[in-house]
Amino acid sequence: MSEVELDVPETRAAALERYREVRATTDRLAMGLCAEDQVVQSMDDTSPTKWHRAHVTWFFETLILTPHGANYTEFHPDFAYLFNSYYEALGPRHARPHRGLLTRPTVEQVGEYRRHVDRAMEAIIENAPDNQWSEFAPLLELGLNHEQQHQELMLTDIKHVFSCNPLAPAYIEAAIGKSRGDLPPVEWIEYEGGLVEVGHQGGGFAYDNESPRHKSYLEPYRLASRLVTNGEFLEFLADGGYQNPAYWLSDGWAIVGRDGWHSPLYWRRDEGRNDNGGCDLGAWSEFTLSGLRTLDPDAPVSHLSFFEADAYATWEGRRLPTEAEWEIAAVQANVDTSRPPANFQDNQIFHPQSARFSPGGGPIQMFGDVWEWTRSAYTPYPGFQPLDGVVREYNGKFMSGQMVLRGGSCATPANHIRATYRNFFYPPDRWQFSGLRLADGP
Repeated sequence: MSEVELDVPETRAAALERYREVRATTDRLAMGLCAEDQVVQSMDDTSPTKWHRAHVTWFFETLILTPHGANYTEFHPDFAYLFNSYYEALGPRHARPHRGLLTRPTVEQVGEYRRHVDRAMEAIIENAPDNQWSEFAPLLELGLNHEQQHQELMLTDIKHVFSCNPLAPAYIEAAIGKSRGDLPPVEWIEYEGGLVEVGHQGGGFAYDNESPRHKSYLEPYRLASRLVTNGEFLEFLADGGYQNPAYWLSDGWAIVGRDGWHSPLYWRRDEGRNDNGGCDLGAWSEFTLSGLRTLDPDAPVSHLSFFEADAYATWEGRRLPTEAEWEIAAVQANVDTSRPPANFQDNQIFHPQSARFSPGGGPIQMFGDVWEWTRSAYTPYPGFQPLDGVVREYNGKFMSGQMVLRGGSCATPANHIRATYRNFFYPPDRWQFSGLRLADGP
């Protein structure tokens, strides 16, 4: 490995337990989907559920079992081509936009593939010689975090698939929750800025793009105490936000015109109702993983592109925070991401929830609910070094043209997120659970 080291599980028993838990969660997330659901690809950016399940299995087979399993028998010789995602060093692969054309292998065969690899992985975790275990244990931890990323993508991708179905099917019948009428007002929390340190400190798993820890200078700034809500974003619509180029970056305004954007991705408008210029809540519903629901004004606005988040901030006379500003606020808030009230995948609601008052007086909703767009471009930290070998392609080669998001979402596993975690998407992307928190200052 390079200077950036992957985390090694404390014991083989702990590694085996974690392996089984992560793999079981993936299977559980797919359990309610029929074969027809799992093969559909609704746009180039999404992948079929079946493909996700096979790809994360391919990762373990290709990076651990094939080089380290002396007696391992490959499940199928063509799967390396079908389920490689973007690893150039591992050879050619099936084109991403055509993953939905893979009616074969079947969902059942993908399940057999997973079980085949699981048996071999459990055996090698338990029985590999110590020197071999030390070689692949870091890749095991990377593979498990990789699978958790795809668990989130399974949820966001099937949501997009179901949203294209005129029947508006539900992935799960969950108690999404309703407005309680006690939404906390926005407060502005002040941060003194100055010379700070950001990035992974070492100890525990982190991706290579979170390192090295480095100094950053911040001017004094203020951060909103909670996320922007549907009701607040609806005011932007009512004020002609999607019709006024003054609020938009040039590339964003071009997409508004080209693609006909007029609201967040999954909002639906009752065209037969006079909604007083767009501000009548009763005229709007929202497609969720529990089907079509009345738009909740107090829930965080979600499925925004960077361009929409930035336009709203401009309309408000504010801005988006930088990722360093967000990280310092998150660290100072000292939130335990493993317990409520943070709304993660573990809650099985799969939808952003309205904010609640916090007795601590600090920012709330820093973790879970929605990924928060920042104004920071996804670039390497000073001194960044990718991992050695095939996994050097994991993050570094994507550091161009994308923006950073922080904090996790309602589709993120709770034990997958941390204050230094850097997610990244292209500015037009909005099928993820992405929203915003406003910042103020120079």
